[in-house]
Amino acid sequence: MRAPALLLLALACTSQAPTALQPAAAASTRDVTAQGWVGPPLDRGQLVLHDAYGGVHPLQVEIADTQAARTRGMMWRTSVPAGTGMLFIFPDEEDHSFWMRNTLVPLDMLFLDHTGQVVGIVTQAEPQTLDRRSVGRRSLYVLEVAGGWTEKAGVAPGARVELLSPLASRTGQP
Repeated sequence: MRAPALLLLALACTSQAPTALQPAAAASTRDVTAQGWVGPPLDRGQLVLHDAYGGVHPLQVEIADTQAARTRGMMWRTSVPAGTGMLFIFPDEEDHSFWMRNTLVPLDMLFLDHTGQVVGIVTQAEPQTLDRRSVGRRSLYVLEVAGGWTEKAGVAPGARVELLSPLASRTGQP
């Protein structure tokens, strides 16, 4: 009988009394665009981008495959390390557009069709703007990387992205 009482006492001691700040903190946990939002960790995967000159560029990516993860994207990040990016996976292939609200660094956005072919690129998207960026083509995936990366890597529309396991099995891409 003593152990349950000690457990309840321990739980009571660790809980905090409500403060004036808690409602704002609670609101930020529901708003995925808020700086203080903490969501579940994103899954990670690997892909290889084959550029127009036969070059191969492996990337480690975070996978944004839920509405919350796609909305949050790379908001509030102060850098995008070399060799990394974020792959947005959408439920439907359509003309997707992106804005840079609360995104602090310039990004390149590679729009990919269902086969992994780059159908368009937005380069050096200006941070902290609400301007919509699109390539006017249908895409199923969008790969975000550090601004300027596509030019340095020689990536142009027509390049192909190969999704490696476990990404390939999650997306149905061969």
